[in-house]
Amino acid sequence: MSVTPASRLRKVILPSVLLAGDALVAFAGLSLGYWVRYATPLGSLGLDVPDARYASYLPLILLGTAFLIAAYAQLNLYEERLLLRKFQALNLIIKGTTFWLAAYLSLSLVLKFQPPISRWFVILAYLITLALMFTWRSAAYAFFARPSLVGRLRQRIAILGWNDEARTLVADLGKSPAHPLVFCGVITLPDEATPPGVPVLGRPDTLLATLRTHEVDVLIAARTDLPREQLRTIVEACEQAFVDWKIIPSSFQILVSGLRLQTIGRLPVLGVEELAINRLFNRALKRALDVLGSLAGLVLSAPLVAVLAVLIKRESPAGPVFFAQTRMGAGGRPFTLWKLRSMAPDAHITDHLNVSTTRHDPRLLRLGAFMRRWNLDELPQFWNVLRGDMSLVGPRPERPHHVVRLSGEIPHYLPRQLVKPGMTGWAQINGLRGDTDLPRRIQHDIFYIETWSPWLDLQILALTLIRWRNASESV
Repeated sequence: MSVTPASRLRKVILPSVLLAGDALVAFAGLSLGYWVRYATPLGSLGLDVPDARYASYLPLILLGTAFLIAAYAQLNLYEERLLLRKFQALNLIIKGTTFWLAAYLSLSLVLKFQPPISRWFVILAYLITLALMFTWRSAAYAFFARPSLVGRLRQRIAILGWNDEARTLVADLGKSPAHPLVFCGVITLPDEATPPGVPVLGRPDTLLATLRTHEVDVLIAARTDLPREQLRTIVEACEQAFVDWKIIPSSFQILVSGLRLQTIGRLPVLGVEELAINRLFNRALKRALDVLGSLAGLVLSAPLVAVLAVLIKRESPAGPVFFAQTRMGAGGRPFTLWKLRSMAPDAHITDHLNVSTTRHDPRLLRLGAFMRRWNLDELPQFWNVLRGDMSLVGPRPERPHHVVRLSGEIPHYLPRQLVKPGMTGWAQINGLRGDTDLPRRIQHDIFYIETWSPWLDLQILALTLIRWRNASESV
């Protein structure tokens, strides 16, 4: 670990400032919640609490403040990697504060505090603290992002070896001027040509001097196909220069968030273990959201579906109102997907020719084009969600013959079937629907599976409502 002044600023000083600021803001938020509860007309909405003087409430406010800061710390909110990651940090603040709300309310039911904790006070304090925390943290991140400071907060990384993974990493780092890591150059191996346009810092035989000269904080190995002795020498150089040593896991091109180190016998083994989305509690939580959401969706959409059914029969009397199609679900299990029919009755004869329907497909009904533009043809899929064939959020399901073909054409296509398909998903809210870049769509699906959380599902659902209108959808 580096001990330079910049490192001390990143690792100690600014995280301590943020922690102290969060504690003061949390205390102010809870105190302001007390004032709103007991000194404004809003307080009349709650039940009377005996001995509700501020002096009596102060120990509860201090306990709530300590509990909230502990929740933030448990979520690793004070890590240096978040100093330039405003939205990631704010997302953790929402999680931590919401957890605090549930836990504090639960604690008040189990323990008999004196005076009793007002539930209305806790809710008001939650809302006020969240607003104050957002304001304070936004101001802090605006200060951190100043040109005079941002350079000292970014860690300098060098890459050992050069390949496609290294090129992708450098490109990703260059997209954001406020990324916590900044690329400073490559350590080329003897069998490598100098990458064009990439600064070369040196060779492995002078690694220690190179790391110190260029003030490297992190060395990332893009290649590990080196002699064991040479790798040991490289690691020792990093230790002597107090440089972090990391490896790009080239053997694991996907699902890297599930990588875990375990011991088999006496040997450490790295491998992909259970992903968060597949853990028992998370599956139950996601299913509960699916059931509640699908029931609400069926009830609210029923009048609109009835009107659309009448209009479909008027334009195309020969065909049915609903269209059933076999799609591939989780684990490669087929299921019947339901949609409002948006195409001519005989459209299924040629639908195997394309993965997606184009915007001006001649088979589309006039009403069908309108329904697809607003995704109204998908409303019956709430029934699929209620049955358990689908989820509200997940990769869009494909037809079996397309799965067979695409799995042979697109690398890492099949892992998207580790989870239930969804009515909407991360790819869809990012504009990757219908006749779009399939490899990019698959990348977004894999990202969703790897980074799943209940918060991500809620974010996708909210953005789906905002971006409901769409010009095309798969057949």
